[in-house]
Amino acid sequence: MLGSWGHWLLEGVARLGYPGIFLLMALESSLFPFPSEVVVPPAAYLAALGEMNLAAVILSGAIGSLAGAWFNYFLALKWGRPALRGFLRRYGRYLFLSEGALLRVEIFFAHHGHISTFVGRLLPGVRQYISLPAGLGRMNPWLFSLFTALGAGIWVTVLALCGYWVGKNQALLQKALHQAGVGATLFALFCVALYAGLISRKGPNP
Repeated sequence: MLGSWGHWLLEGVARLGYPGIFLLMALESSLFPFPSEVVVPPAAYLAALGEMNLAAVILSGAIGSLAGAWFNYFLALKWGRPALRGFLRRYGRYLFLSEGALLRVEIFFAHHGHISTFVGRLLPGVRQYISLPAGLGRMNPWLFSLFTALGAGIWVTVLALCGYWVGKNQALLQKALHQAGVGATLFALFCVALYAGLISRKGPNP
């Protein structure tokens, strides 16, 4: 039930092993995004065949995602702020932005960086780049690591379970991955709504 593309992926993941999963997932989380859907599910299917270990697949993928996120975080922290300041000084008035925008990002991530990072890891098209504003906002690195690991761990686990259960059937796998993406997005929105409700009860942040 696997096509030539599926066999090629399986062979590639089998050759690369756990270090390959780590590297590819680090790329997926960095500035050079590599689709996690073509890395983790094939590895998990190999685990279902007894050729890999499911827990090790999930761990390799989650740690790789965290490593890629750290790359973006420290890149933005070290070089992003000076570059953005220079951009705002030169062009900010044309975009109705000032250097105060950078301060607002920093304040936002000081108060809401944990939920933003966690939720961002669950959203397609966002998970690769949420680490950049976290770095610009100088989010606490330990909190950044914790909530990045939580979000990435959930997503990698979902991908792994899809591959483990239905990895042999590509059509069914694609359907499962689509449903997983929709489910992750809905869960992320639920988390945001719940967090907003808790914040509204406590009152506005200073």
